[in-house]
Amino acid sequence: MKDFLKNQIEIIQDKLWAISDSLYHHPELGDQEFESMKLLVAFLEEHQFSVEKGIVGRPTAFKAVYDSKKEGPTIAYLSEYDALPEVGHGCGHNMIGTMSAGAGVLLSKVVDEIGGRVVVLGTPAEETNGAKVPMAEQGIFDDIDAAMIVHPGDVSYESGDSLAMDAIQFDFRGRTSHAAASPEKGINALDAVIQLFNGINALRQHVTSDVRIHGIIKEGGVAANIVPDKAVAQFYVRAKDRNNLNEIVQKVMNIAKGAALITGAEVYIENYELSYDNMITNQTLSDLFTNNLLSTGVKQVEKAKESYGSIDMGNVSHVVPAIHPYIGLDSPGLVAHTREFADLTITDNSHKILSRGALALALTGYDLITDKEAFEKMKNEFHKAEIVKA
Repeated sequence: MKDFLKNQIEIIQDKLWAISDSLYHHPELGDQEFESMKLLVAFLEEHQFSVEKGIVGRPTAFKAVYDSKKEGPTIAYLSEYDALPEVGHGCGHNMIGTMSAGAGVLLSKVVDEIGGRVVVLGTPAEETNGAKVPMAEQGIFDDIDAAMIVHPGDVSYESGDSLAMDAIQFDFRGRTSHAAASPEKGINALDAVIQLFNGINALRQHVTSDVRIHGIIKEGGVAANIVPDKAVAQFYVRAKDRNNLNEIVQKVMNIAKGAALITGAEVYIENYELSYDNMITNQTLSDLFTNNLLSTGVKQVEKAKESYGSIDMGNVSHVVPAIHPYIGLDSPGLVAHTREFADLTITDNSHKILSRGALALALTGYDLITDKEAFEKMKNEFHKAEIVKA
């Protein structure tokens, strides 16, 4: 049956390459991926998937389902297709979205015989306001047994971890006055922001080594002779696990309140993007995928690299067994979020790599449906991780 899947990729790969290239040539930002979504949905509908668009209140999100009507696991592939401003698909989401859709179609060709259900989820705005977060919160994964995605990179890596992340905005409000003639009548909101930065810099020596706190001054006044009555700072705060992150965030918020107290300003605190949880790789699922990826012709898969980024796949991994591995574009040292990365995704070699990624995802889904021992091992590992978190 696996040989059958390997033959099927030969049949659909020209279409997959065309979809990926089209996404590259017509990049769309997060939550604006209307044409990208239409292209992927049309491909899935062409292969008898039932599609629901606009799920979890996101117009460019979708859920595509192929149901064998036979008992068996439900396997989900997650499709990203948002681009970056100016850079385009410098993170390879044109490949990601296409590999997941391709994997779903491949697996659908055998589930009528082996049982189970295939789901492809269109997950917009990974780069900014990831739709996987409300999907995890609103029960989209409640009837799903495993969730997978594969990301292009410089070389191939096993699925690893990521940092939990909160995006916090601090809006300080003071009172204007003439900065030279009557400074005593003003309340300097920018001073409060500067004190916030100073306090956070002092906090850095008292956090664990995995913590990352980085921010900008988004607004800081309009003229040097006017005491700023408004100043805004935005920060990302990251840590390896959610509990530690929550403690750090509380300390940062206390610093902001102290900065307001010192200067006489008021501070308003809010999240300006959705929060991401840390990625918890299911090692059983990861091992299955790695073995299948090697079987497609990928020569080497490195151990997971230490990650200091944050992904909305982390939220998914807290509610269902999940993996987020990388498939190499045979370009060691390649830097993501660059035009060079984007351009590499449409070469002939990357087309072949895309086919291998889609096939490896499909083969892993096949293993989960047909190998009950591996399926139960994956589930048991996930439940043990849940107990540890609790």
